[in-house]
Amino acid sequence: MTESMADFEKEIEASFRKLQKGDVLTGTVTNVDEDAVYLDINYHAQGIIRKADYSEDPSFSLQSVKVGDTVKAVVISDDDGEGNVALSAKDATKALAWDAVSRYLEEGTVLTVKIGGIVNKGVIAYVEGLRGFIPASHLDIGYVEDTNTFLGKTVEAKVITADQAKNRLVLSVKEVLFQKRREEKERKINEIVPGSIVTGTVESLMPYGAFIDLGDGISGLVHISRIAQKRIESPGEVLKKGQEVKAKVLKVADGKISLSIKDAEENHAPRRERDNGPSVSYKDEGAATTGLGALLKGIKLD
Repeated sequence: MTESMADFEKEIEASFRKLQKGDVLTGTVTNVDEDAVYLDINYHAQGIIRKADYSEDPSFSLQSVKVGDTVKAVVISDDDGEGNVALSAKDATKALAWDAVSRYLEEGTVLTVKIGGIVNKGVIAYVEGLRGFIPASHLDIGYVEDTNTFLGKTVEAKVITADQAKNRLVLSVKEVLFQKRREEKERKINEIVPGSIVTGTVESLMPYGAFIDLGDGISGLVHISRIAQKRIESPGEVLKKGQEVKAKVLKVADGKISLSIKDAEENHAPRRERDNGPSVSYKDEGAATTGLGALLKGIKLD
């Protein structure tokens, strides 16, 4: 009784359901013949997937599909002329693939893909079964002269364009390389300890200070007030491009390094030079008290 009631509720639900072209359904395979696969799609009519609509793989055989299999498919028509709902499994695969690559684009996912072809101005790589294009300008950070050297190689890439309407999928290896470079730079910057003394080369002079090249693509800024012990109007008064300097790390925050040449000089100057006032020495020449007799000596009383 319970089973028949459940079947009855299922039929009621199916009778109110409306299917539209483009809907993605999940059905259970009920039968397979030489020309088509038949599905229970919880509808008043059964679903049918013709062989041509099942897969784009020319070697695909319907015999690989078994009764009881679960299949996702897109509605082509709610009536194929024979009372069946015409479905396409390959279109569903494409729709799901575009959903996936759109998510990869949004989340900035790094993908591992294999270069499967060379075309004009770039190469081809497949993602979720979709044909993706990598322009030659996005194969590396630098200029790529010969794209043929990439054929068959596995690379890491990001989706930078995913337009299902135009069937346009574009990938970039360069974006991943830039990301790795940024992460490595951030790691090296975070290893720099505030208070430490570093050696660098004057990279550029600006009205507000000087940028110091610390190596490994890392630069720090010395504000004009931190360049010299005396007041200066321009960094060029005491510094020149290419000059090697020592600087003290004042602060490391948000990928930026604040430096002070003045403080580094103070740390390495002789002690007497670092004192604010003149040197004073004290010599102990005896007792620090004076007797009454000594005070009155020489004083003549009338």
